[in-house]
Amino acid sequence: MPANAPDPATPLWRAAQVFRLLSCLYALGFQVSVNPDLDRPGVAWTLFAVLLGFSALCAVAYLQGFGRRPAFVLAEIGVVLTLILSTEVVASSQWAFDNQSWPTTLWATNATISAAIVAGPIAGMFTGVLVMAASTVVKGFINYDLGRNATIVIELAVGLAVGMAAQTARRAHSELEQATRLAAAHQERERLSREVHDGAIQVLALVSRRGREIGGATAELAELAGEQERALRRLVSSGEAEPRVGAMTDVGALLQQRASDRVSVSLPAEPVLLDAVVATELSAAVVNALDNVVAHAGPGAHAYVLLEDLGDTITVSIRDDGTGIPEGRLEEAVREGRIGVAKSIVGRMNWLGGSAKLTSGPESGTEWELTLPRR
Repeated sequence: MPANAPDPATPLWRAAQVFRLLSCLYALGFQVSVNPDLDRPGVAWTLFAVLLGFSALCAVAYLQGFGRRPAFVLAEIGVVLTLILSTEVVASSQWAFDNQSWPTTLWATNATISAAIVAGPIAGMFTGVLVMAASTVVKGFINYDLGRNATIVIELAVGLAVGMAAQTARRAHSELEQATRLAAAHQERERLSREVHDGAIQVLALVSRRGREIGGATAELAELAGEQERALRRLVSSGEAEPRVGAMTDVGALLQQRASDRVSVSLPAEPVLLDAVVATELSAAVVNALDNVVAHAGPGAHAYVLLEDLGDTITVSIRDDGTGIPEGRLEEAVREGRIGVAKSIVGRMNWLGGSAKLTSGPESGTEWELTLPRR
């Protein structure tokens, strides 16, 4: 997480410091009640002063944020374990056997909570086990009676619950940030769409219309302007987010969106699922072929799109009943610098690892066969 980024677990840190304060008050009460029974009460009070001072330091560090890192949490765990093991210094073996550790395991649970918030439930539960292991060393035996000593269960439960809460908070924060970015991107896209529509698209439409009216050499410019106008309209009219790699999309559903009075789309009975990026690129190649039908096949031409799922390959055929492409016209277009077919259709299919085959002739219509192997 960036240094200046807000910590989604901040509410948990605040609640943890409230628990730390209450546990310190409980530890103070316990210290007052048992101090006369200790072998070295003066040393115990000195160590308790260390406990209070370190607790105050932890509270400030976690509330201010500079302590919310693994190194500081490891230091806290080390201090907690050291103070627990100091029971052997300030008290007799019999006292340790008859009582809970010094300081209390309730105060030691602060280390479990800190570890869980920083590193998740596994780290929290592991810290709880360390606390109980230190307490077991002090007592000199392992208590298997969970009915009378459920501290280990509590430590594990605290580590698990707090760790999962911290992970959930961070995950929710990440998803909210992503949704905010997508919303901002969508708003920016709409703003740019309005500007493009009010400016470039209208100019290109005017150039295309006037060029066809003038005719002659100007018709070539009109044709280029028309192609760019249609490309821009497709771009600004698409309100969908960018396809996500790994997600699956029904390419048939994308092609069905292009059906109209002049375009017939035939699909298999079952969805044809492809990676979203691949499906989007394949659909774009089909759309470009359909744009060419509108631009070159004649005003009354109809197009027929057929999607076939052959198992190992996906094939899309785009056929029209227009005037066809005169022989040598594509080569002439390339020489003139117009490479829409080469880049938008053939280039796309090559990039996807597939192929594009064109069949056409004067007065015989045009047919594209786009073949894509499954990956």
